[in-house]
Amino acid sequence: MSKSTRQMHLAVFVVGTGNHSAGWRVDGAFDSNCAWPALESIAQTAERGKFDLFFVSDGLTADADDQPSFVSRFEPTTLLGAISRETTHVGLGATVSTSFSEPFHVARTFASLDHLSNGRAAWNVVTTTNEKAALNFGKDPIPHDQRYEIAGEFVDVVRGLWDCWDDGAIVANRKTGEYVDSTKFRRLNHQGRFFSVRGPVNIQRSPQGQPVIIHAGGSPPGQALAARIADVVFTVVTEPNSAKHSYDELKVRVHKQGRDPDDVKVLSGVMPIVGRTDVEAKAQLDKLQSWLTDTSATRLVSQRLGHDISGLPLDGPVPDFPPTERGQTFSKALLDMARREKMTLRDLYNIIAAAHGHWVIYGTAQKIADTLEEWFVERRTDGYIVMPPYFPGAFDDFVDLVVPELQKRGIFRKDYTGTTLLDHLGIKRPPRLTLAAE
Repeated sequence: MSKSTRQMHLAVFVVGTGNHSAGWRVDGAFDSNCAWPALESIAQTAERGKFDLFFVSDGLTADADDQPSFVSRFEPTTLLGAISRETTHVGLGATVSTSFSEPFHVARTFASLDHLSNGRAAWNVVTTTNEKAALNFGKDPIPHDQRYEIAGEFVDVVRGLWDCWDDGAIVANRKTGEYVDSTKFRRLNHQGRFFSVRGPVNIQRSPQGQPVIIHAGGSPPGQALAARIADVVFTVVTEPNSAKHSYDELKVRVHKQGRDPDDVKVLSGVMPIVGRTDVEAKAQLDKLQSWLTDTSATRLVSQRLGHDISGLPLDGPVPDFPPTERGQTFSKALLDMARREKMTLRDLYNIIAAAHGHWVIYGTAQKIADTLEEWFVERRTDGYIVMPPYFPGAFDDFVDLVVPELQKRGIFRKDYTGTTLLDHLGIKRPPRLTLAAE
């Protein structure tokens, strides 16, 4: 058994119909991402498993042949407000795009969620790549690099708004009648290339000081942004050497930003399929894969690669596509893997349909714990964003079988030792920054 002061971090990627495209077809599986009992149950299981984070992604379009959970889904911050009242410890993370939002709204929303949850909120910063989403807002698609320029300023404004308040600014002195200490309350007065925001935001400093920020940029601009602003970085890795390179490269970038690399946690996406034996686990994976069809293969692969593959044979080789104006995180990881393993487009489809392009592992609880421990100890990752193929059964298997194995090895908590998400991550509460207007 391993003994280490360094602790693994675990998040769950929540999609009610399961992370496998066909997961909802398993007997007893949840078949909706818009059903309160299902989402409440997943959150309570995550807390029972002592997870750091319950994470909800988002999108701004709907297509009938999309992943079932993406067709109909709760708006994530609304959902997490409700989840906050049914849990006490697990962190609550939600995606909100910087492409079709306003900094003031985002600052107010996540500060509110941090108060409602007593310090458990996290904002996943994304830029929107989907051209159809732009049409829903009456806008044109934004070029890739400009999206990240906007995102960088957007995050700076949000953090500035959070820091318009000092701790203890609300005094509510009944004797003197003073409600707000005006020396602890100020305007932002931001004037930038993309945003002009006066401030202050109309909600006091939140329990974490600033909610946790998550990012998953895979392109050079995305990596640079993650190193500068993220507390948690989600990565798409499937191979040990590339995982180690990606991990080390990010930590170097973080250090160059004048930040402590240990204060930025790298979580690798993984779909674990647990069985009593390796054969049973493989049979479970094979059954899920057998439900896939070619019907949506072209669309699904095109979406992840950022290139239209219609007209190309699924059993032919993967072309050497150039970088795309759309999201590059998955595209780069998948194309690198395809070249390394001489894959066909159908091979890519099977991987994408299974776990959106993330890593799939199967076997006994001990075998899965061995693999997760190895990657963690070798510092290829600081933990995992667990993507169960279906809920509740596959997530219950991980929490009831794999988590105890990790706990026995001394690399994952047996109980929460703090109340905020920052506590779970082992990151210090940030001091208020001095604003440019001061």
